[in-house]
Amino acid sequence: MDSINKQQPEKNRANLFSGEAAEKIKELAKKAKTCFFCTEITDGKPFAARPMSAQLVDDEGNVWFLSAEDSHKNMQLHNDPYVQLLFQGSENSDFMSLYGRASVSKDKEKIKELWNPLVKTWFTEGIDDPRITVIKVQPEDGYYWDTKHGTVVAFAKMVVGAIAGKTLDDSIEGRLQP
Repeated sequence: MDSINKQQPEKNRANLFSGEAAEKIKELAKKAKTCFFCTEITDGKPFAARPMSAQLVDDEGNVWFLSAEDSHKNMQLHNDPYVQLLFQGSENSDFMSLYGRASVSKDKEKIKELWNPLVKTWFTEGIDDPRITVIKVQPEDGYYWDTKHGTVVAFAKMVVGAIAGKTLDDSIEGRLQP
């Protein structure tokens, strides 16, 4: 494969499956805290995107959100449950794109598990606000871009590579299939 990484002396691709993929999803979502939650992605028109906080990533890699029952997002999910989640954990690494199927419920136990006081900004009646719904996004496919050893090592390798005239990129990327 001819690419900008052809001079790369280190392995910089790693596709992750099952448990490894779920762990990477959990790690990168935690670093990012928020994502762009994109709906209406399959109809050939511009998709709808809005920032949302991921409340939880479970051990299977499912991403959980709280949302208002009467929101445009929930209405869009009713018509088309497929979504794209776009995460950015830092300026130069910790990127992730997830494609999956969303389901919406009013599971009171899950609402209690995901609740935090800041959510009251959107649900003014508190944890028992009748408008609260839970969105579970079950990823079907994804891709990530990260560093192998953290941003300090990545930066040091870039500097040394620039001085030596060699590609010393500490990046790693690959597909995610939980």
